Amino acid sequence: MSIEPDWVTRGKTIRQLIIELQTFEDQDLEVHISTDDGTTSKCISLVTKSNDRALLKNCEENSNTSN
Repeated sequence: MSIEPDWVTRGKTIRQLIIELQTFEDQDLEVHISTDDGTTSKCISLVTKSNDRALLKNCEENSNTSN
């Protein structure tokens, strides 16, 4: 059983995420989200507030993924 380091599970605040994204040279890159280390990804369609959290959503109806 592997124990994940704290940075893997603690998450980021909106402020931390914005600061990190501002370090990218190309600010016009499309943003995707992946839950399998980038093997598959989906674009972020919406950012909403849900239960005191910012929630990134993909609103595609089909299950197609991209790399």
